[in-house]
Amino acid sequence: METGKGKTENDTSNVEFGFRFSTFEFPVSIFHFPVSIFQFPFSILPELAMRIREARADDLDAIISIQNRTPEAAQWTQADYARLRSDPLGLILVVELDASSPSTLMGFAAFHRVLDEAELRNMAVDPAQQRKGLGGELLAEGLRRLLELGVKQLFLEVRASNLAAQRLYYSAGFVIRSRRKDYYSDPREDGLVLSAELK
Repeated sequence: METGKGKTENDTSNVEFGFRFSTFEFPVSIFHFPVSIFQFPFSILPELAMRIREARADDLDAIISIQNRTPEAAQWTQADYARLRSDPLGLILVVELDASSPSTLMGFAAFHRVLDEAELRNMAVDPAQQRKGLGGELLAEGLRRLLELGVKQLFLEVRASNLAAQRLYYSAGFVIRSRRKDYYSDPREDGLVLSAELK
């Protein structure tokens, strides 16, 4: 579920948005599409004895392992996650199997915010645990926490061919804002910019 960085980790040559945060810029809002996080259609965690929490420093190896086994995810370094985790405006959530000892991470979602807007920078679920609603749970919890922090709009980017991720985002109230020609490489394809209004 790639979001955030496309061609390379530091490539901003194809950025065409109207306001800046982190290494990305995003379009000025014209239309408003609300998403209610209290009606998000995912509720599997109690049945699977799992929980979502903020990432700790000792989670980074597991996060990289999940990322490396998920080709759709943006390929970050451990230092990237460490910087985001230490940033007061960063938020990394992990979903773990609470019944295991030590706990087993099944997925993660990384967010960054500026003022009342935020970006979903990266998200991935262990391939062995996909199609169980974990991505939806991570996204719903991220929306809830961001709303509590005063965020009003969340942005993300996704490959045009990644239909599974798009279905998840659309079900959460995201809509297409723009299309970025040839934004992604390996393979080269367009990127879609999506956004959702939090309320």
